[in-house]
This record gives sequence, C-alpha cells and structure tokens, in this order.
Amino acid sequence: MTPRSAGTIALDAIEVHAAGEPGRILTSAAALVQGETMAERLQYCKDNLDWLRRLMLHEPRGYPGLCSVILLPAVSKGSDFGMVVLEQGGFTPMSGSNTICAVTAALEEGIIPVRGPETGVTIDTAVGTVQAVAKVQDGKVLSVTVVNVPAFVVELDFPLQVPEFGTVPVDVVFGGQFFAQAKAADLGLDLHPDNGKELARAGALIKMAALEQIHVTHPDNPLVSGVNLIMLHTGDRVPGRQDRNTVVLSNGKLVPSDPSTWTGALDRSPCGTGTSARMAALHARGQLAIGENFSHHSIIGSEFIGRLTGTTTAGGRDAVLPTVTGRGWVTGRSQWVLDPTDPFPTGYTVGDIWAPGA
Repeated sequence: MTPRSAGTIALDAIEVHAAGEPGRILTSAAALVQGETMAERLQYCKDNLDWLRRLMLHEPRGYPGLCSVILLPAVSKGSDFGMVVLEQGGFTPMSGSNTICAVTAALEEGIIPVRGPETGVTIDTAVGTVQAVAKVQDGKVLSVTVVNVPAFVVELDFPLQVPEFGTVPVDVVFGGQFFAQAKAADLGLDLHPDNGKELARAGALIKMAALEQIHVTHPDNPLVSGVNLIMLHTGDRVPGRQDRNTVVLSNGKLVPSDPSTWTGALDRSPCGTGTSARMAALHARGQLAIGENFSHHSIIGSEFIGRLTGTTTAGGRDAVLPTVTGRGWVTGRSQWVLDPTDPFPTGYTVGDIWAPGA
C-alpha cells in the first residue's frame, strides 16, 4: 500500500486466472493486516477489513466472479509467504484456485525465487501450512500442484431439507473449507453454462438450508466453522463419463423470505478445495483409490487433476491427503487507487448482476 497524494492509497496487484477462475493477487496490502498467527490474521480481516474486500471485489473495480488474495509475510520458519483469500461471501482461509494464482504470480513476478524446474513453495494459511510445487520453464509457470491440508468427511448423504427441492442428500466434507456437495441430477439440473442462473439459485437454497441444519467446526481451528460453499456434481463415478462440478459462491446475505437473494456466482474453475473435498467423499464411498488420478472439470470445461497421496487423521477423524494440479495465467498487472474524494470508498453493487445486499 503506497500513498499517492494526501489521503490517497494505492494497492498493487497481479491479475491471474487459474483454469478460468480470476484471482487478484494483492502484493502491497500486508501492512493492513494484524496478527501473529494466520488464524489471528484471518479473524482480523473478518473483523476489520471487509471494506477492503468490498473495495477490491465490488464495482467499479470488481465483478461477481472475482476473488482476491492478500499476500502476507510468512509466520512459520521455512515458509515463503502467507495468504488470506477474499471471496464475494467473505474472507476464507484457503482456496486451491487462488493458491495456484498466488504461486504463479509470486514466481513469475520474482516475489519469491525460482529454484529450479520444479520449485517448491510453502504457504501459511489459517488451516495449516500448505505445500505447492510449480513446474517452471523459461520463467513461465506451466503448472502448480497444491499439496492441500487434510480433507475429511463429516457425513455422507445428510438428508438436507431444501426449500422447493424437498429432501436432498448432501455430503458434508472439509477440503480447506466446509462444503455441502449434492448431485445436480437430484435437483433436476444439468451442469451446463447455460443453466448458470438455475444452478446458482439451487446452490443458494442448499446453502441457506445447510446453515440452518448443519453445524460444523474444524477440530483443530474453531475459527473455521459452518458450511461455506456448495458443490453440485455429476454423482457417482461412471466409466467413460467425465466428472464435472460447479461450486456456488454466495455474494450477498441469503434471506429465506426474499427470493431475490437466492443467487450467487459459479466458480469458473473446478475448485481446488472443492476437488479435495470431492475426492475425500469419493474415497469414503470406495470410488477413488489412494494414488489414483482424478480428472475434475469445471462448468466451462477446464480441468484440475486431483490425487490422494495417503491417509491421516484430523481431530480424531479419518482424513485423506489431497493434491490438486492446475495452471494459472497472468492476465495483467494493476494498481488500484482509492482517492479520499471517491464517493464509493467500499465499492457498490447493483441488482442487475448482484444479489441484494452483496
């Protein structure tokens, strides 16, 4: 964050997308964040920096599909940097696509050095230290494999009572965030971009129900709690059929009595934490073996490759060790300015493309 004139601030960023999901990597906002641990930093962001989240993600600087990352100094010995993720629904501790974006930006911009054709990167997050390995050639990052935190199933086929849909079986899984995952077919929907509004509406209704009926807290970090994201997927694995999904991200408060709020944005990527959680559920169902590659496509057909490398425990629960591989592309370099006379110091939203109260 750098001053330009009296009262004006400027935030430097690198614009990246990972498998289509846009990520704005803030490289000069660390001074705004306080806390000795990543959990404290995440909580500080939630309590004090929502203005920054809205400034970056809302109009006139943002749009509903955009996410962002604050790059922070590491808190653990040997780590390269820390990160907190800014999403339309709030601050989150971890995101696979945003990790791919952050690693791509940090290496291609020289924020951390390239240490060979396969460069290891260590990242501090509020849900643990995350390892990544980037394949680099001639200064370009060709792929990033994220070694995610342990993923675990809370419950399979939880009978969620969803308005308009009745009883919908959902898997409640942690993959870096808590997900409720449902078959799109159970909702009478096909995973196609043309059905985006219907998919987003169904995801919003599921999330609204999940927040009322499902109560989850991470066993090692009580600050991480509640179902944050909804994944709609193709269901049981079938030979010859491509596994696909879309993740619905709320961008406003969901109000049961106000149908205009039942909306959100779809993740353009296959979702890294969602892929991790999906693999945990598939493994628990006996449909994905340790060491088996899992090709996961997004709503726009882009791909992440997931793999479970082993098993472990998390707070006494059986857990798996997921990796997710994808690619990020730098799309621009930017400096976002906030002038003290700007009438929209935290941005704005309009109901033509945004949920009410976003």
